[in-house]
Amino acid sequence: MRTALTAALLAVGMAAAVPAFAQNDPMVGGAPMMASKTIVENASKANNLTTLVSAVKEAGLVETLNGKGPFTVFAPTNAAFEKLPKGTVDKLMKPDMKPELKKILTYHVVPGKLDAKELMAKAKAGGADANLKTVEGEVLTVKMDGNKLALIDAKGGGAMVEQADVNQSNGVVHVIDSVLMPK
Repeated sequence: MRTALTAALLAVGMAAAVPAFAQNDPMVGGAPMMASKTIVENASKANNLTTLVSAVKEAGLVETLNGKGPFTVFAPTNAAFEKLPKGTVDKLMKPDMKPELKKILTYHVVPGKLDAKELMAKAKAGGADANLKTVEGEVLTVKMDGNKLALIDAKGGGAMVEQADVNQSNGVVHVIDSVLMPK
């Protein structure tokens, strides 16, 4: 009896310690990504996506990424932007660079909602990789690297998916470790 009571109390205590969103809404950058919120609403709360959010605002893409979608977004982290040559981010954030910034950001977006399972299936169906047409208009290649998803951009650069399947009300986000570049 005492063991059952102790186990029940521990279970109740542990359940109270785990926030309700933990089961369904993953954490990104220290913030819960609520499936009921849009891509921009969620990304704005993640402390590892602040550069991306600033770039989305500067490029005038907030309304689009708050729209109905669905979208698949490959979201580079702050560390991904830091890998770019020194001064690149500052240069891209200048008003006269808005078209170039918009081109880079829309290269990270694919129409539709493609979760990791679907991306892996597309890669396997393609033999080793699959091409995805981005909102920007160019092709992004997805392939398997062991059991992880890798992306190859138009310039031959690559990114690994660090966190897949972060569901949003208007699509899905896959957090990546590098910025992808169109031609």
